[in-house]
Amino acid sequence: MSVPSAYLGVIIIWSTTPLAILWSSEEVGFVFGVTSRMLIGAVLALIVCALLGSGLKWHRKALLAYSAAALGIFGGMISVYWAAQFIPTGWISVIFGLSPLFTALMASLWLEGERLTRSKVTGMLMGIAGLAIIFGTSFSLNDQAALGVLGMLVSVSIHCASAVWIKRIDAGVPAIVMTSGGLLFAAPLFLLSWIASDAELPGDLSTRTIGAIGYLALLGSVLGFALYYYVLSKVEATRVALLTLVTPLCALGLGNILNNEPLTFEIIAGSMLILSGLATFEFSEKAAGRIRARILRY
Repeated sequence: MSVPSAYLGVIIIWSTTPLAILWSSEEVGFVFGVTSRMLIGAVLALIVCALLGSGLKWHRKALLAYSAAALGIFGGMISVYWAAQFIPTGWISVIFGLSPLFTALMASLWLEGERLTRSKVTGMLMGIAGLAIIFGTSFSLNDQAALGVLGMLVSVSIHCASAVWIKRIDAGVPAIVMTSGGLLFAAPLFLLSWIASDAELPGDLSTRTIGAIGYLALLGSVLGFALYYYVLSKVEATRVALLTLVTPLCALGLGNILNNEPLTFEIIAGSMLILSGLATFEFSEKAAGRIRARILRY
């Protein structure tokens, strides 16, 4: 596969995932929606892992890494699905775009050699300001939208803590193996949550619900990861980071066009501030480094 095709594939999948999350849960409840997706995704990931000849590793560090990934998958995804009941789907992608900022803050506390620079702190402050605008907008949207924003912040925090924990463990296993092991270890947690909620299989499902669950299981949980890691291996990290700037804009537009979600000036302003903060966080230090290098060269 060509790199541009893979890059476009990641943008499409990441942009449509929030809307698919909402559609997969409307008829069946968010617990069944996320549980069915993750169980199917776990089976598919294990099949892909076997076909690629990368079987699961069972040494101590691998087991610890699978556990860390499972907690991140379970806590992060259950929070996203819960929050999707209360906020526009475009907001999911925008708020999740804050994950590099959260990750950097946690890494500076828990990983050696990681530090916060002035440009990173500036980017974080801009992101927080944009989040504050969106949070303020939620009060005028509906009575529970603020809960949805808080739910997304919980999701991002758990996801980033899991990523830093995995980095700290440093199990040294391939990405597809990590994905498969994490989904396998997370599956019982999703099943227990479904049993605790009602454990009733839904009746007749619409084509849209079935399609959304299948789409998320196959593309969102397996192909999306595979394409992302493929792109990451082929292009420089700064170009990969652009994904977190492009997909929120696409998700906001799709939510407005396909699901009639509001797109007010405040939402656009808050989103732009978050994405500007993320761009500052990702690129300012690199640009400054290039300028310093040119000065020293001449």
